[in-house]
Amino acid sequence: MNKTDIVESVANELKLSKVEAQRAVDTVLGSIQNGLKADAKVAISGFGTFTRKTRAARTGINPFTKKEQEFPASVTCGFKPAQGLKDGL
Repeated sequence: MNKTDIVESVANELKLSKVEAQRAVDTVLGSIQNGLKADAKVAISGFGTFTRKTRAARTGINPFTKKEQEFPASVTCGFKPAQGLKDGL
């Protein structure tokens, strides 16, 4: 399932136009992103928790050239599903 499928599902379930459903989905995803930027954690009861994670800079090996390569520090997102989501799978 991709974002287009989610928009179609929301439109069908709530009897909205696809434009309205697209705006709703974008708003929810944007709110999650803004929450991660501001608080580093977004908890959705019954669904799960999104957390902002920081990866330290490190040295790795390029598999093609076998030479060492520096990887800069980066920020990523993690997700831990709630028990309700796990039980529903």
